[in-house]
Amino acid sequence: MSATDTPRHHVVVVGGGISGLAAAHRLAEGGARVTLLEGSGRVGGKLLAGEIAGVPVDLGAESMLARRPEAVGLARAVGLADRLQAPAATALLWTRGELRPLPQGHMMGVPGDLGPLAASGVLSPEGLARISKDAELPRTELGEDVAIGSYVAERMGREVVDRLVEPLLGGVYAGDAYRISMRTAVPQLFEAARAHRTLTEAVRDLQARAAARQRSGPVFMGVEGGVGRLPLAVADAVRARGGVIRTHTPVAGVERAADGWRVVLGAGNGTGDGAETLTADAVVVATPAHDAARLLGPHASAAVAGLSTVEYASMALVTMAFRRSDVAGLPRGSGFLVPPVDGRKIKASTFSSNKWRWNADSDPDLFVLRTSIGRFGDEADLEREDAELVSMSLTDLGAAAGLAAVPVESRVTRWRNGLPQYPVGHLERVARIRADVARLPGLRLCGAAYDGVGIPACVSSAHKAADEILAALPTLTAGAGTRE
Repeated sequence: MSATDTPRHHVVVVGGGISGLAAAHRLAEGGARVTLLEGSGRVGGKLLAGEIAGVPVDLGAESMLARRPEAVGLARAVGLADRLQAPAATALLWTRGELRPLPQGHMMGVPGDLGPLAASGVLSPEGLARISKDAELPRTELGEDVAIGSYVAERMGREVVDRLVEPLLGGVYAGDAYRISMRTAVPQLFEAARAHRTLTEAVRDLQARAAARQRSGPVFMGVEGGVGRLPLAVADAVRARGGVIRTHTPVAGVERAADGWRVVLGAGNGTGDGAETLTADAVVVATPAHDAARLLGPHASAAVAGLSTVEYASMALVTMAFRRSDVAGLPRGSGFLVPPVDGRKIKASTFSSNKWRWNADSDPDLFVLRTSIGRFGDEADLEREDAELVSMSLTDLGAAAGLAAVPVESRVTRWRNGLPQYPVGHLERVARIRADVARLPGLRLCGAAYDGVGIPACVSSAHKAADEILAALPTLTAGAGTRE
């Protein structure tokens, strides 16, 4: 047998979101034979490209952090380099009865410079005055972790949390700032706060370091036609390297075997032949936490215990298209965030046709925007009919921006259990899960439940899992290339 005929190890990836796809791509690049299994009818998970009134839109996540290299790097690797596009315009904040500029000079809402904040009108005079007490307070010992909302409120007052930190964090996690782990969500700020007596000094230190690095380029990046095109391009790249991607293929279980792993497919696996089993040298589980717990049940009890405690937030996106002539009075920004303390139904609105050039160019006569509804612990509205969610969105848009137009078309996309929550102690939980799984040769986990909910974090998690599998494959006892 020639070198080119050498059989390849077979790796099964369970889960076809961006994490599973990124893992499959990395494994295929590393020479493995890959089969990716996805229970639903499509790949991409929370990245979903669609259209409204003929205009392409994202019906899930719409941008990726460009200051981290993983997601943009993956997009370039799968042929999307010429489709990458930075967002335009700036964000606003709807609070205290007005749309106000989101003040500069902060770190995830924690101010280092009071000038822009005072000028914005986001905080009351009492709220601004409370921030200065940070300089008078003794050092706060953070320990191993702390809820970012509780810590910032202690140092600078609740107004900073309720009107700045909460809406910014909510845009990422749809969670509660008073529960979210500071060490996980804002690790640089956590470490800086440990090193300085005051929180203000910590923020200014981070800002000075960022200025010294003179970072240029956009903070965020999108994809022409929608970020939802990224998973489709990754899937094509996996197939081009010989990988197999099967949708409508749920996985019922993962079993240890003397020569590797057996992946048992569930009902509705697309074959029409009843039960089916795939054999593999290794498995990457890239599913939400509770599905991962179900698959690991017989093999890693400590990991299962940790995975079972992961909570998720649900949300809905309401996408609407208007005649551009009917919305001429809308602000020119990219949209606005809404602090929960203001008691509104929507938590944010994105003016897609202002934010993304590709969206505006698709039909110059239409204007597309979207709202988001639902936060962790505040999800009752998601049980309403689509028409009610559209009406609620229009009511808030009217109060915030004077919008009185009727949409040409609307579309509601619900993301049930879409965003994992990172409470205090999350990193320790992840460490325990991974330590238990590490005892299983040829099995690894990746996804949003571990290292971050953003696209770059998911890709990084996938690459870590894939690299560990690739490194272990030569030492696994399974016969390479014999898997079918």
